Amino acid sequence: MQTLSRRTFLGRSLSAALFATAAGAAPGFLASAAPNRRPTLAIRLGGPLFNAPSDPNALAKAHRDLGYAAAYCPNISLQDAAAINTTREAFARHGVVISEVGRWVNLLDARAEKRSEHLKTVTDGLALADEVGALCCVDIAGSFNETIWYGPHPDNLSPRFFDAAVENARKIIDAVKPKRAKFCYEMMGWALPDSADSCLRMLKAVDRPAFGVHLDPCNLVNSPRLFYRNTDLLNECFDKLGRWIVSCHAKDLAWEVEMNVHFREVIPGRGQLDYATYLRRLAELPHQPPLMLEHLSTAAEYDEARQHIQRVGHGAGLAFA
Repeated sequence: MQTLSRRTFLGRSLSAALFATAAGAAPGFLASAAPNRRPTLAIRLGGPLFNAPSDPNALAKAHRDLGYAAAYCPNISLQDAAAINTTREAFARHGVVISEVGRWVNLLDARAEKRSEHLKTVTDGLALADEVGALCCVDIAGSFNETIWYGPHPDNLSPRFFDAAVENARKIIDAVKPKRAKFCYEMMGWALPDSADSCLRMLKAVDRPAFGVHLDPCNLVNSPRLFYRNTDLLNECFDKLGRWIVSCHAKDLAWEVEMNVHFREVIPGRGQLDYATYLRRLAELPHQPPLMLEHLSTAAEYDEARQHIQRVGHGAGLAFA
């Protein structure tokens, strides 16, 4: 459903005050938490479909039949205005938000012609997101690794990387001038943005209202400390970045014990991510960013993941849209 698979290639107090103000004014709350907590909204869960129908109306209904209120953008050409309009209308009719247009390419490719090509791919992705009604277009910021497009490189955490990522984000946003959709860099464990604080610095540096945050907390877990304290990591992300979060990914992490640190992605519920906190903090955001399942291999695995997240959410007194 996306151009490339991701598997093949990733003011604290001020923010809290803004959340409280926005939450207090938002209509349609399903439940109220304790007096010192913000009210909660229904969570918009989504994921990919297997054997997905090509008809937009049937596709949107198929998401609803699985209990999804969010979807990845179908594979549509930016030049196909009729398909864009039909898809936007069908998904809106069924109450399914299109969460994101994924454009998984290396914006920092060492080859100049490839960098230009990838920049156009992502720019077109943001234009498509804006036209089809998707919340965002997302990519990683890139990598200086010359053999693995998303791979590690010592300069991926450098000022040079940061400046190049800022410049690319500005170019993409300024070329499209989106009216609704945001452009986001997904967090990575070995490339910027690699923390809530680096996200904040990048938001400030890009300095564009159309630049948002894509939250994937599992991608930030790159040490035993963060693995064991992922509840603190989640709270930090929502405290510092909540107002800018546009879409989120749902995964889980297990520690494969060997002679060095090795975390492995697993089906939600088979790892250690604190989903009760993740879902509760997500449900407190008045703009309801969707939570998108990813990186699983079969429909049965997605069923298990969806059921686990719904079970944890319901156990915490939360609702799903």
